[in-house]
Amino acid sequence: MIRKIKIEKIYSLMQAVFTGCGVPEDDAKICADVLITSDLRGIKSHGSGRLKMYYDRFKDGILFPETKIDVIRDMAAISVWDGNHGMGHVVGHKAMKTAIEKAKKYGIGAVAVRNSTHYGIAGYYALMAAKENMIGLSYTNARPSICPLFGITPMLGTNPIAFGAPSDLEYPFVYDAATSITQRGKIEVLDRANKPTPEGWVMNYKGETSTDTKQILKDLIAKKAALLALGGKEEETGGHKGYGLAMMVEIMSAALQNGKYLGDLSGFDEEGKPVTHNLGHYFQAINIEAFTDVEDFKKITGDIMRQMQNSALRPDKNRIWVAGEKEFEIEKEVRANGVEVNDALYRNMQIMIEELGLDFEI
Repeated sequence: MIRKIKIEKIYSLMQAVFTGCGVPEDDAKICADVLITSDLRGIKSHGSGRLKMYYDRFKDGILFPETKIDVIRDMAAISVWDGNHGMGHVVGHKAMKTAIEKAKKYGIGAVAVRNSTHYGIAGYYALMAAKENMIGLSYTNARPSICPLFGITPMLGTNPIAFGAPSDLEYPFVYDAATSITQRGKIEVLDRANKPTPEGWVMNYKGETSTDTKQILKDLIAKKAALLALGGKEEETGGHKGYGLAMMVEIMSAALQNGKYLGDLSGFDEEGKPVTHNLGHYFQAINIEAFTDVEDFKKITGDIMRQMQNSALRPDKNRIWVAGEKEFEIEKEVRANGVEVNDALYRNMQIMIEELGLDFEI
């Protein structure tokens, strides 16, 4: 059964769960805002469906509800932070806000973070900059999921790249995508819906494609399966490109901040016990006014988007999209009709409400 629950109720529930787990109220609002933004943009893998993951990590003691940020270095346009395993959403929000403030002063601002945690959709932070008439960039590494080209062991995270830029359209250009063909979160969505994983997304330790969703999630942890990078498992189809981009994000999320990387991000120790994930992020804001007139920039960006949308269609298709457009359309529908919640997600919500003793009905 699919229920549609109003975004205000979903947001209130997420905020209540976060505060019930000890997250300070202002921080809980940030966390809930990042998650509801994902739901609004149709990214089901990172919205309210992720709430139980954070809840479980609080219980395991590998995610700390109070976010204590240490500034390791700070000079002019650059800052390096330690997130101390607090809420990645809070770290990310404050880091991009700082990058934006630095960009207002210096033309560009960048914050590199170590020892952080899952921060939701990378596009949220790029969007923060776009709303300030700036270009925004956000990268993060993640627990190992992607195998290197011609390899079979999961070594790299899904390592997303987000880029946001304002335009003269109703919406900005916002590219937000993993460097793998798919991401673990989408496989978790398929698992909750009891659906198979499409062929070509995942490869097992024999080098064969795998479609058993429940088994894939177990095998990813056991390192018996891996997600494929963009382009797939062969060089001829561009697999080296996705693999190289994933490595680029790993370097930007670990080397600049002297942080952890690759296997140290697994979330498990040698005995298989849960431990902190030690993630790293990179945020950058570029002040368009330092380069050119903002309105000129927005018009050129808008023209590029329009020319793409209006170019010749493939015979079997009826529309060309640009990054950020589909999410803009989905948001209108979700705001009007609510967030889709399947039975598995609904049960998870009920579990959290009952265990925390919340006075809340969904």
